[in-house]
Amino acid sequence: MKAAIVNAAGQQPFYGDFAEPVATPEHHIVQVSAAALSQLARAKASGQHYSSGKVYPFVAGVDGVGRLDDCTRVYFFNPSAPFGAMAERTLVPQLRSAPLPNAIDDVTAAAIAIPGMSSWAALTERARFVAGETVWINGATGTSGQLAVQIAKHLGAGKIIATGRNAAVLDALREAGADVTIALDENEDAMSRAFEAQFAEGVDIVLDYLWGPGARALLIAAAKALDDGRVLRFVQIGSIGGAEIGLPGAVLRSTAITLMGSGIGSVALPRLLECVKAVLNAAASGALRVDAKAVPLSQLSEHWDGNDSKQRTVFVMR
Repeated sequence: MKAAIVNAAGQQPFYGDFAEPVATPEHHIVQVSAAALSQLARAKASGQHYSSGKVYPFVAGVDGVGRLDDCTRVYFFNPSAPFGAMAERTLVPQLRSAPLPNAIDDVTAAAIAIPGMSSWAALTERARFVAGETVWINGATGTSGQLAVQIAKHLGAGKIIATGRNAAVLDALREAGADVTIALDENEDAMSRAFEAQFAEGVDIVLDYLWGPGARALLIAAAKALDDGRVLRFVQIGSIGGAEIGLPGAVLRSTAITLMGSGIGSVALPRLLECVKAVLNAAASGALRVDAKAVPLSQLSEHWDGNDSKQRTVFVMR
């Protein structure tokens, strides 16, 4: 069968032939129709993600949409190694797939599942979000961040603050539900003052897709401005702004800040799948949207390194 094959750590996947999966009593074969090119898929394929495998070769892709032998349309997550989502067929544990709502098409479902799950799980599973709370999304201009604004609004956030570098996307996020937008620019003093002003008004949850200097600046501003007794839940989701930060210990001693992460490992896989199902149902009802483009898997090499901040790339198996 044709698949996106990774032969070694650090190598880009290539389009080629891979062994066919064989069904077992606990696993079923999924005839894949669509698999999204997510940051998670890229990171796992490169060997740089903490959940990356160490056995080569394997098929890239962490999730997708397809059909079972009885033609049931399903979303699936985390196929059994060495099989992945970016292939004509894959091997999936039966507990890692779920029927798709009829009102959502394959490409949209594949495009929205992982980025939508990232904020849905962070809010509901990790931060224990309560309707009416103020949510700050740091790194809101990528696909995941834009969906996080929509999801926070859908779940009933009282106020949404969005930060990012793309001014045009920040403007558009106001229509999607953001009440306040702040550009992450080079003027650190002005940025810090803007951060502190928002924290002084009250923030309950930060969803951080960046880490690095931007997250450090947020945490320091929170320590300076949060009122006594208010607890800030800071949920770390992505690290495209940097893998590490240098944070003064006084920031955590002087303010009630709870630091936590959200992702594979910090949330059990069955719970992540429940979050994906909730996202797909919300998208099927029209509450959430994502821009996506369908690309044949045979054009893998031309699109693997593309920027998906405006439009999510979804590989289709044709």
